[in-house]
Amino acid sequence: MVDALGVAVVGFGWMGRVHTQAYARVPHHYPQLALRPELIAVAEEVPGRAEEAARQFGFASATRDWREVAADPRVQAVSITAPNFLHREIGVAMAEAGKHIWIEKPVGLSSEDARAVADAVAGAGVQGAVGFNYRNAPAVEAARELIASGGIGRITHARIRLFSDYAAHPEGALTWRYERERGGSGVLGDLASHGVDLARFLLGDIASLTADTAVFLPERARPAGATAGHSRAAGGELGPVENEDYVNCLLRFASGARGVLEACRVSVGEQNNYGFEVHGTEGAVFWDFRRMNELGVGRGTSYQDQPVSTVYVGPGHGEFGAFQPGAANAMGYDDLKVVEAYRFLRSVAEGVPHGATLADAVRSAAALDAMARSAESGAWVTP
Repeated sequence: MVDALGVAVVGFGWMGRVHTQAYARVPHHYPQLALRPELIAVAEEVPGRAEEAARQFGFASATRDWREVAADPRVQAVSITAPNFLHREIGVAMAEAGKHIWIEKPVGLSSEDARAVADAVAGAGVQGAVGFNYRNAPAVEAARELIASGGIGRITHARIRLFSDYAAHPEGALTWRYERERGGSGVLGDLASHGVDLARFLLGDIASLTADTAVFLPERARPAGATAGHSRAAGGELGPVENEDYVNCLLRFASGARGVLEACRVSVGEQNNYGFEVHGTEGAVFWDFRRMNELGVGRGTSYQDQPVSTVYVGPGHGEFGAFQPGAANAMGYDDLKVVEAYRFLRSVAEGVPHGATLADAVRSAAALDAMARSAESGAWVTP
């Protein structure tokens, strides 16, 4: 028997839409799941946006005040996709109201914020999931298994990159993302948070790090009205960009491996160039998000001139089999969020966590805080 689970979405920009579509698709890909999400409420402060979402996706109710969602007994689980500065307040309130939460990274403006939400979830005895979607790619999970099994030997070093051009246009609007008070960090929280999670997911805990950051576009125009996504605001009053466009970081892992993490939101010519290269004493593994369903794998004992083969993931790798019947059939970004939704709902159904948790968010946020401290001091820092 399948039970209904009342769900709500708080914050209906692009990511709120992605969560909503993921809930709708979960029963199609995972018919065996003991819970079926039912869209109860959507909250968004921009006038008219919640009502539009309700009409389009079938939410039973719409509101501009997320507190109404917290008080709604029909709602048992909540997606929190509001701006970063609201994560802590909403996350803590929803957990204390007994709601399970699926919250987008970075879970607030600091590790203190992430820890507050994690503590609230633990104290309330509810489940908490975090939007580290790239770890859900079947190829990434296959790479993790290869690394853990010793398939490329002892890991020596790795490079993780997250380059994008979403903020590269000089007319990009000065939204909350570029303000310390509402956005917190810049590319650290937005992209490097994913990089830290991938680093930990693949290679284990980070022992120490040193980082450098930079702002390459120091001023942007203030928008005249509500914005969605990465809007432009040509001709508006200029204001300062308060957080970083770019970070590079050297990592030392607890295992003894070394790493480089680099992220930038203003990389002209780069569109979602996310990926990693992990090297071991007997081989290497490579992944590029833009070719999400492929791995480059070089393994053996040739050492010099060792070839690299392309491996197409298929059923048996992660959750691939829930989407496609055979290797080399493509999965996409939205599918990763469906996997994430499934693991969140499975956590609720079984009472034990599946997928990325608030503990992962706390560790990621601690590393981001350490990067910020290191960039200011120039020193090696322990997360």
